[in-house]
Amino acid sequence: MEINDPEVVAEVTTAFRRYEAALVSNDVAVLDELFWDDPLTIRYGIAENLYGYGEIKAFRAGRSPAGLARELDRTVITTYGRDMATANTLFRRGGRLGRQSQTWARTPGGWRVVSAHVSLMPEGSSA
Repeated sequence: MEINDPEVVAEVTTAFRRYEAALVSNDVAVLDELFWDDPLTIRYGIAENLYGYGEIKAFRAGRSPAGLARELDRTVITTYGRDMATANTLFRRGGRLGRQSQTWARTPGGWRVVSAHVSLMPEGSSA
């Protein structure tokens, strides 16, 4: 298995950036598109545990569009072969430090998040 094939890293980086742009602009259609539409998809959020694409989609539809801007730091994208990747990043929003991890898989429809986890660090934490 080849780790970090430059072509695959570029593909996943493009998908990750598209996800980030959709997240901060609350483009729910793109966010829904970029998660794998399957009951096996999981997203652990700051205050929610979402099992399956349906729960993730319902969460996105009901989320407030206010205060979504954030800054990323120390983003690491690693690819494993041609069809699997991880994207991990730190983010700052409203003075708080958070972490986000995603597992991406190549599907017939393109790169999709199959598992995600978002958490906040305790107040006063630093990168």
